[in-house]
Amino acid sequence: MDFAGAYSADNLRFLMEGLKMTLYIAFWAILLSFVIGCIIGVIRYMQVPVVSQILAVIVEVLRNLPLLLIIFFVQFAIPQINVFGLQFKFTVPAGAIIALTLFEAAMISEVVRAGLKSIPKGQVEAARSSGLGSIQTLWHIVLPQGLRRMVPPLVSQFISLLKDTSLAVIVALAELMHNAQIIIGQSPNYSIPILLLVAMIYFVVNYTLSLISRRLETRTA
Repeated sequence: MDFAGAYSADNLRFLMEGLKMTLYIAFWAILLSFVIGCIIGVIRYMQVPVVSQILAVIVEVLRNLPLLLIIFFVQFAIPQINVFGLQFKFTVPAGAIIALTLFEAAMISEVVRAGLKSIPKGQVEAARSSGLGSIQTLWHIVLPQGLRRMVPPLVSQFISLLKDTSLAVIVALAELMHNAQIIIGQSPNYSIPILLLVAMIYFVVNYTLSLISRRLETRTA
């Protein structure tokens, strides 16, 4: 175990470049999946005819597929599809963001739908009887309370998403695990020190998200 060699300035700089890519992918995937997941969750909660049923099928399909398969599909299968002469080819980072967004949006939509459904029906009925429309009831009564209840599961899902970025190593995304593997490949003596450091980095980032989640819970309680 060569700790001194493993933690050289060049290796640490290379790992930080991988961490930067990991956080970049996670940021955009979290942002996009949250927006899309909220839209899908609200539509399904409101039971919009036809649209809700179609979205339900899509969500169930995505939730029950391995994320690795979705990454492969976006990166290798979609570019082979030719629609009216149009082909969709993605860079590796863009493909990773799309795959993670699709998978996590399906998960988040269920969190949102469950959070909205957890609001007692009596409150909804009282709001409707007081003259509020369905959209107004959702916006002023259901959504504010539901979002507070969604904070813990949403943050948990975001933490899972950040860890799942490591799966994109299979398509050569230059993220943290990818760069760690390259360093380890240069010298097997670096294996334990590098993997310990990578584990510590993931722990610090994810634990920070957990602390943020707890503060949000406390402030919204």
